[in-house]
Amino acid sequence: MQTITFIGNGNMGLSIAQGLKGKYNIEVVGRDMEKLDAFEKQLGIKIEKYLLDHFDITDKTLLLCVKPGNVEEVGKQLKGKAKVMFSVLAGVTLEKLKKHIKTKATVRAMPNLAATIGASITTLTGDHRFQKEAKVLFNAVGDTLWLESEKEIDIATALAGSGPAYLALIAEALVDGAVKQGLKREDAMTTMKGLFNGFGSLIQEIHPALLKDNVMSPGGTTAAGYGALEEGNVRAACMDAIEEAYKKAKELGD
Repeated sequence: MQTITFIGNGNMGLSIAQGLKGKYNIEVVGRDMEKLDAFEKQLGIKIEKYLLDHFDITDKTLLLCVKPGNVEEVGKQLKGKAKVMFSVLAGVTLEKLKKHIKTKATVRAMPNLAATIGASITTLTGDHRFQKEAKVLFNAVGDTLWLESEKEIDIATALAGSGPAYLALIAEALVDGAVKQGLKREDAMTTMKGLFNGFGSLIQEIHPALLKDNVMSPGGTTAAGYGALEEGNVRAACMDAIEEAYKKAKELGD
């Protein structure tokens, strides 16, 4: 099996490793051996573990999953030149990655939290020579989409990368609304989970506008609730959330 070298041992790295185990040999590089041991325990398989200081990346396939602000510091502690580096760092440009970490090719990837359960949508861009390999790698944790520019992946980061947090806020608010009207919280949670489970399947087949129209009958309950959402500027707030997250992604790349 091919070996993937994780540089960094955080939550996103662990989520991706969960999807890759059994399909790739996994080795992980980090600053603290105790944390590397914890990573291995959570992953549930035996892996090779190395400390970051002067780790040789020559001809390796890297998966960079450190904090965006640590790229320069991490790069100084690596030696050699990698075969290819796949980076999951939000907003960090290809130019900045190549400046600090020596590699023959670089691909940016933006998975989301659903990688933990193999249901991520991962957007990709970078060196076209590794487009196929990138898709095979990240298909292990869900679906993939190759984009043609870094601007597009920063926008996609704002949508799919940050999206689970937006949907979690909506889910929590809907449950609170049901509880406010008198439904037991446990029952409200069960109902919300069923709602999201079914909606996830429906949205794969039906355009959002058509789905809304199919649910909303004249003068009915959905129309009343939908009107309240529009009065609360929920649509505008969602669009603003994408804009602000996109701006932040660009800032991280500076």
